[in-house]
Amino acid sequence: MPERDAIFIGIVVDDSIAGDAEMASKLEEVCPVDIYADADGKVEIVDENVDECVLCELCIQAAPPGKVVVKKLYDGTELKR
Repeated sequence: MPERDAIFIGIVVDDSIAGDAEMASKLEEVCPVDIYADADGKVEIVDENVDECVLCELCIQAAPPGKVVVKKLYDGTELKR
């Protein structure tokens, strides 16, 4: 599972979608702060943008249920569906 933790936010992408070219493109498109990049058809998390997350949940809604999790490291809660 690709997982990146910054100071305030952690992002987890399930292995089952990490190599999906369509999902990589979709996540890159929906994220307003460029946390995701399409790296030759694979989901890449852009480390320097992770703490820019605005908790909009667009990535969570774009992915199949349970495949993208946004962790709020400052209070221990998670955004997921």
